[in-house]
Amino acid sequence: MAERTPLVVVGDALLDHDLTGTADRLAPDAPVPVVADCAERRRPGGAALTAYLAARDGREVTLITGLGDDEASHALRRLLDGTVELIPLPLTGPLPEKTRVLAADRPLVRLDRGDGRTREATDAAREALSRAPAVLVSDYGRGAADALRDTLTERPPLVWDPHPRGGPPVPGTRLVTPAEKEARAFAGVGEGLRAVAHGAATLVRRWRAAAVTVTLGPRGALLSYGEHPLLVPAPAAHHGDACGAGDRFGATAAGLLADGALVEEAVAGAVTAATEFVGAGGAGAALRGERPRLPVDDPYALADRVRATGGTVVAAGGCFDLLHAGHVGLLQAARRIGDCLIVCVNSDASVRRRKGDGRPVNSLADRVRVLRALACVDAVAVFDEDTPGRLLTDLRPDVWVKGGDYAGADLPEAALLEGWGGQAILLPYLDGRSSTALLERALGSAV
Repeated sequence: MAERTPLVVVGDALLDHDLTGTADRLAPDAPVPVVADCAERRRPGGAALTAYLAARDGREVTLITGLGDDEASHALRRLLDGTVELIPLPLTGPLPEKTRVLAADRPLVRLDRGDGRTREATDAAREALSRAPAVLVSDYGRGAADALRDTLTERPPLVWDPHPRGGPPVPGTRLVTPAEKEARAFAGVGEGLRAVAHGAATLVRRWRAAAVTVTLGPRGALLSYGEHPLLVPAPAAHHGDACGAGDRFGATAAGLLADGALVEEAVAGAVTAATEFVGAGGAGAALRGERPRLPVDDPYALADRVRATGGTVVAAGGCFDLLHAGHVGLLQAARRIGDCLIVCVNSDASVRRRKGDGRPVNSLADRVRVLRALACVDAVAVFDEDTPGRLLTDLRPDVWVKGGDYAGADLPEAALLEGWGGQAILLPYLDGRSSTALLERALGSAV
């Protein structure tokens, strides 16, 4: 791997606490949940989280931030020790702290304390900025970016993550990354994609930035250079803990830009990284060193999760070369049988052996992408053999579905499923629909 460009992060650090427990009853004196058996975890927050995540990416990171002599500041220093180089700026009060109370990993309430703000810049901070190969501003509205604004103006950063309580990005910033709510407030626009696109273009001109990307949560991000926007969709939809996703986005975008990526490439990489970050459990999981969860469409993990909760795993198979109404009807009916549907699809070589040269018409990557786009399909698994027997043995579905065109013939997978108590069944196809017939009609009309 090529050596990664060092990064200087300027911004406001926080100390975050997560109190995680269980809640299965309400308090007798008020209609509020009782959270029991709480475990407390402390982690870097704000600009400190951004710097920590950038360092976890394998690059040398320096954090310029306000720190004091209070207990929270000392705790943050210990958390960052050995990972991030610190250049402290004087604080007017104790380091801000955020405490979240969670039950079953879902936040119930947040408590904030500490009103410390960066009082002034230092010579050490200015010198670090003047020789920094790449700079990211993570502004949480507590004075660090404002204290160094003159130095940042002389050498605009690659990325500026703004805050409503902070000042505007300095002119010449390469990429500004407000969240959707922040962008609408900055630009004074309403809700909806059209309004966000108009607002992003307005902010490019107002801030004199090279580009503005508005993060849209599970929808991805909208990138604007001041005219027609580019929408970068998220690769998957996750509904986990989104705490820290913006910091993950900023750290990734700045790192990629520092390493020479184009703005579009940096935004696409940041969308992917933030999506995976949320799917892995957010900041709490990342800082505990937990391994990322398997993708939501991983067929084996999905089957295990459904079985663990007593659900029914359904699988269906085929080439699905030219997806038609018969396929869709079959898959929709199969999904209604159980709690998840895993589609087992032949590889290109397997289709070629079955159908002959010239097939498949659509490559495996295209066939898988189309299948995954169907709402009734929860995951796709690929097999390279002539039959899905080995794949089924690994997945062990409760139900195996084939189309009604197999009527009158033995289902070779039936005996296999009986081995673990599964059942093979037939579902009717819509009459007159098949990939072969569709292809023949298409070829005939082209003559």
